[in-house]
Amino acid sequence: MSVLVDNFDLFVGGFLRSLEIIAYALVGSLVLGTLLAVLRVSPVPPLQRFAAFYVGIVRNSPLTVMLFVTAFVLPELGFNAPFFWLGILGLVLYTAGFVCEAIRAGINAVPTGQAEAARSIGLTFGQTLQEVVMPQALRSVVPPLGSVVIAMMKNSAVLGVFGVGQDLLSVGNRLTSAQGFAVTPVLFGVLLGYLAITLPTGALLSVVERKVAILR
Repeated sequence: MSVLVDNFDLFVGGFLRSLEIIAYALVGSLVLGTLLAVLRVSPVPPLQRFAAFYVGIVRNSPLTVMLFVTAFVLPELGFNAPFFWLGILGLVLYTAGFVCEAIRAGINAVPTGQAEAARSIGLTFGQTLQEVVMPQALRSVVPPLGSVVIAMMKNSAVLGVFGVGQDLLSVGNRLTSAQGFAVTPVLFGVLLGYLAITLPTGALLSVVERKVAILR
């Protein structure tokens, strides 16, 4: 286990890099997923079909395929950017499909009569969604949305395999492949890093869920 102590600064750097990736991917996937959920329940059929098609493709595709597309296909189409951002883009596009379905389930759980009552007093679709439906929907989707977020955090490790660099898994690969350290203690250090991210997140989501339950 001395490899963990001797290379503690590398693990800390990889931990912070993974947190950076997760933070960008979290914001992007929540924004895009919410937008897709709005499109799926919108009164415009073409927008509904577009969102349904996107979600269907993403949910039935492996994450590695999505990362291949953003890393190698987009540059061929003229969309050039550092792979750090291309990797995050792939993670956002992938996770947003699952965020969309979690939020859409919450929207569908709101009684239809509330939306009809809001429309009857003159609220537009956007106002009804923003002021009546979405506040209730978001309360009911904390557990499934939390599962999606934690899955995204674990999926962020795949970016290290694709060569984003300096994240936790990349640090593990560097220590084992390039410097010849034993695999088991290095992977144990990587595991501790991800647990330090996911376990507090799970605890925080449990607190939020209890708070939301009190407000109902």
